[in-house]
Amino acid sequence: MPTPVPAAPPLVSRVYGEPRFHTDGDVAAVAFAADGTVRSVDEAGVLRHWSADGRQLARFFLSDLETLWCFGPGAAVLASGNDDLLIWDAAAGQLVHRVPARSWVTALGFSPDGRTVASGHDDGRVRFWDAATGKPVGEIPAHPGPVSAVAFSPDGGFVATAGEDRAVRVWDADSHTLAHDLKSHTDRVPALGWSPDGSLLVSAGWDTSARVWRPGQSDPVMLLNSHADQVQALAWSPDGKLLATADSDFDVYLWSDPSKGTVAHVLHGHTDEVRCLAFSPDGAKLATAGADRVVHVWDVREGRLVAGPNPRGRHAIAVIPGDKPRLASSAGPSLRVWDVGSGDEVAPTGLCPAYAVVASPDGKWLAVGGADHYTHLWDAKAGAPGADLEATKPPVGAVAFSADSTRLAHTSPADGLVWLWDCAKAEPELILIEAADGCTLEGLAVHPTRPWVAVGGIDYLSTGGRTGAVCVWDVPTKAKVWVAEVGVNAVAFDPAGKYLAGAGVDDHLYVWDVGAREEVFRLAGHQDRINGVAFDPSGSYLVSGGDDGTVRVWDVLSGRVVAVRELDSPVQAVAFGPGGADLFCGNANTTCYRIEFKKLLED
Repeated sequence: MPTPVPAAPPLVSRVYGEPRFHTDGDVAAVAFAADGTVRSVDEAGVLRHWSADGRQLARFFLSDLETLWCFGPGAAVLASGNDDLLIWDAAAGQLVHRVPARSWVTALGFSPDGRTVASGHDDGRVRFWDAATGKPVGEIPAHPGPVSAVAFSPDGGFVATAGEDRAVRVWDADSHTLAHDLKSHTDRVPALGWSPDGSLLVSAGWDTSARVWRPGQSDPVMLLNSHADQVQALAWSPDGKLLATADSDFDVYLWSDPSKGTVAHVLHGHTDEVRCLAFSPDGAKLATAGADRVVHVWDVREGRLVAGPNPRGRHAIAVIPGDKPRLASSAGPSLRVWDVGSGDEVAPTGLCPAYAVVASPDGKWLAVGGADHYTHLWDAKAGAPGADLEATKPPVGAVAFSADSTRLAHTSPADGLVWLWDCAKAEPELILIEAADGCTLEGLAVHPTRPWVAVGGIDYLSTGGRTGAVCVWDVPTKAKVWVAEVGVNAVAFDPAGKYLAGAGVDDHLYVWDVGAREEVFRLAGHQDRINGVAFDPSGSYLVSGGDDGTVRVWDVLSGRVVAVRELDSPVQAVAFGPGGADLFCGNANTTCYRIEFKKLLED
């Protein structure tokens, strides 16, 4: 039986959204089922069934003794291996066969009809098994050392193998005789794939290239050399019109004509190694997954993400005040908004892809920093579109309203600019150039009582040995009021405007007295990146959330940690609801949590 999705931590009073396409471990295999749903397997042996938009439909704990997994055609059958070969019913999550594999399994592949499983081994042999009975049906002494990849031709007549000897060989699947010996790679070959018509064989190499072969010719017809150092995985679309390859820069290339080296799209979005690729049955979508523990689903015609995480990899949230407060989130491919009380999705859900979100203090405006050149203003009270405020370069990385809700600041991280806009007129009033002294623009905040804007970022080049800078600007004079040479991921003013907090890139939380222009506290405790900071409406407490999966509450006057609460996902954003009774967390798994702040302090 499927294992239910685990409940939220006890402190959480409501969960908004679902952990779409997020796993608890590195993804070892991914595939589309015939009905368009997706199945994936974590390296720890957790089989997951996903809806097309990423909702987890079922989860099965199979076995944590194998790290090598392979789906059969249509994701109906699954194979795994160690010193045994295991065959599973992928729909039921049940073991069908376990057979001694005679030596350690190093590669797996199914025949096109799913009836045969080929296993490569560390003794250099490829063994064939009847998938229905688990009985051996032959073997080939393929390589002098371990086998690194194996793939059947589309008609099942040939089997391609690759070994740690860097050779690619093609064998007759019936007679097990050598048909072609293809030698060209200068490093490991981790993946092989035949074009659907069987005319081309592609090998992925750790020598920066994927090589396109026409079996029968001794030399490759094309070297696909646009990749980073290593090509890790590959897959062909069912119609043969696209080849997908993944490299060690975490990018996925879509080749419209591999034999000529023609690239259709390069897909950016993964934050770690991409280990598996799979096209949908109709060839319109591509699923990609790996070490960042997130399944991404792409529209291959347009080269855009359609399900999975926000391509920015960060989750921004905003609480829209009003009679019925709403919570906005940027975690999905498009903006999501929920009624805080009922949990129902409401307008303007789906408005546009969102890199940043913020609500005006009076509840009139929701500003959505888009993936395009614009911050999109939504009139939250009227329930209608407002204006589109253009930045010079996409995306819009951070947004913040003035205390009187009449002005909006947004950043264009690609050129280091901060823009200040009149919301009613939809006209720019000011542009700050090199707003964070040549650093990236990560955090933005508007002072609650003075005409000041604080912006902070990271100096990846470590100019002068610094990690970054926080700059406070006086808007009327366009002069810098103060600079702190500290790299930050986020900034926030307290409600009275006395303090400015920064989430330091050194995993410390900084608090500065902006009037005295001095550091008050440098607070240690987080064990990983701090993503979000927020003062409660009373100004008594400062809350921080980070990749260590904790929410920490600090006493503003003493700098003492008041509470540390561990959640079940990295925390990427924190925000208080109206009045401060509720704390909201935007999580790395795309969900949002509502937590009673008083309970968090007391529990």
